[in-house]
Amino acid sequence: MNAIISRNKFIHGANININMNENILNYETVSLDDKESALVILDQTRLPNEIKILHLKTQPEIWQAIYKLQVRGAPAIGVAAGFGLYLAAKNIETNNYDSFIKQLYEAKEYLNSSRPTAVNLSWALNRLEKIAVNNSNKSIPEIKNLLLAESIAIKNEDIETCRKIGEYGLSLLKDGDGILTHCNAGQLATSKYGTALAPIHLGRERGLNFRVFCDETRPLLQGARLSTFELLADGVNTTLICDNMASQVIKNGWVNFIFTGCDRVAANGDSCNKIGTSGLAILAKYYGIPFYILGPTSTIDMNIKTGRDIIIEERPESEITDLWYQKRMAPEGIKIYNPAFDVTDNELITGIITEFGIARPPYSESLKKIFEQKNAGLSR
Repeated sequence: MNAIISRNKFIHGANININMNENILNYETVSLDDKESALVILDQTRLPNEIKILHLKTQPEIWQAIYKLQVRGAPAIGVAAGFGLYLAAKNIETNNYDSFIKQLYEAKEYLNSSRPTAVNLSWALNRLEKIAVNNSNKSIPEIKNLLLAESIAIKNEDIETCRKIGEYGLSLLKDGDGILTHCNAGQLATSKYGTALAPIHLGRERGLNFRVFCDETRPLLQGARLSTFELLADGVNTTLICDNMASQVIKNGWVNFIFTGCDRVAANGDSCNKIGTSGLAILAKYYGIPFYILGPTSTIDMNIKTGRDIIIEERPESEITDLWYQKRMAPEGIKIYNPAFDVTDNELITGIITEFGIARPPYSESLKKIFEQKNAGLSR
């Protein structure tokens, strides 16, 4: 049977192209086809010009999909990792627990090596590994069933988490507000709603209208290709700008809030997100615009004291020099620096919006309280 039941369309079978007249919000970003033993994803490298659903059956295929950003966004990566490790476990052919756990650990480490920055990747993998370790007294088929249930739970929790983040974010907004966002932290980066775009999608469900400005987000253009695509599909008044136009748009008085997602947040509130985010936060501080980070508590790493401890992924040089051009746009031999993320200092952040409320400075105290609230809920 198909493991995921949702309002969105589930595509069963081989890789398939979808008619471009279809609404992108009607399709699952990440799902599991348990019958076919496949991770099913929207190939985000093809958007917005082509909607293609991929069915990934091997661990190298899943690894490549995460590394190449065919599936991307911290929450979506976590969901994909959970399904990916379950599929690895499903294909382990042994009834010996020690052999099973060894092979599961190897699969976990392999998937974890695909991207170093987004904490949701290791968080989801560790969560499944813990299930296997804590149930060593059960049979291998029983453990596999528990891993399936846990991977489904990760996705279902992501949907509810994003809805709650959206509710808290929406509480700050009023009809007609202008919102500036960077990269893509919408439904395409999660199971539903998104994080930074969740208040906008929820607001649309309730008849509210916002004016949204999307940074194109060089060099991979997630804002231009993805955020604008899903916001237009939801009927949102959306304007695309180049990254270096943000200052002028804010100066024009068109922006009331800046909302961005996050890939990892340190215990002191320093937030790692797509490259260019910290520059927006500096602009927000100068112009007196509230700057909010929106993300699930699974993205907050309380084991990391400050943003200086976050490993920043560096991407291939060709993303800058060749990717979007018919001919190479930079001279051969030029040195290239292509960090995928930057870290926004906590002093620039107005608040961090989570599924358990809005944390405000000092973050070393407010984030701790958020986790106390979370852990109290889990212990009930």
